[in-house]
Amino acid sequence: MQEPEASEPEATRRDADVTESSRANRGWWDRNADEYQTEHGTFLGDDRFVWGPEGLDEVEAELLGPPEELKGKDVLEIGAGAAQCSRWLAGQGARPVALDISHRQLQHALRIGGPFPLVCADAGALPFADGSFDLACSAYGALPFVADPRLVLREVRRVLRPGGRLVFSVTHPIRWAFPDEPGPEGLSVSGSYFDRTPYVEQDDEGRAVYVEHHRTIGDRVRDVVASGFRLVDLVEPEWPAWNTSEWGGWSPLRGNLIPGTAIFVCVRD
Repeated sequence: MQEPEASEPEATRRDADVTESSRANRGWWDRNADEYQTEHGTFLGDDRFVWGPEGLDEVEAELLGPPEELKGKDVLEIGAGAAQCSRWLAGQGARPVALDISHRQLQHALRIGGPFPLVCADAGALPFADGSFDLACSAYGALPFVADPRLVLREVRRVLRPGGRLVFSVTHPIRWAFPDEPGPEGLSVSGSYFDRTPYVEQDDEGRAVYVEHHRTIGDRVRDVVASGFRLVDLVEPEWPAWNTSEWGGWSPLRGNLIPGTAIFVCVRD
């Protein structure tokens, strides 16, 4: 007898706490890592450091500092996926550690290879001693998916040395007011920018299988400062002419009109 097909998750807006969000997103990334790497692996490359769907490359942006100054630096990549960014960092002579909550994502990192450790752990409970790293980075990793971003930021501050830098990118908060569509339908406001209710996909029994959390720009700034960092830059990449790709709700059409990514450059004093 044929097994019944699993029903599609229901998309809704509701509260989801730290534990539910972590469990849901670990499972989602484990289940979807193969498809994600197949779909986006060419754009990401094996050893590029791309900050978001716009294609802003660390080679040009130098948000972690000049490439020649990365040599010998201990760097933690949070939400590393297949560790493309860590592989680029290793190529500059840095000593990266690639961390992700998803075991399957890290299996893709292992498949591609690289001379650096892979660590499967939650960003809210980093398994490292105080002052272990000079730099930390996260390209769309962890922070869009956690219920308490300050928990993660304080953990990152703890493992950074004084003067250390954290740079992280997230979906630009303004995008939460628009439908997540790459075409013209994604250009009309459909909800309140100030509604912080998480986006949740849940199964038939109401269990979350994917969670994403919204913070306004002001919320993100307050999170950074309250966690002991100094915000030194906020980068909103413009959509470049060369990039004709669509990635979910990111597209040349929308990217030329509204920002899609926000990158926060922070220093631990």
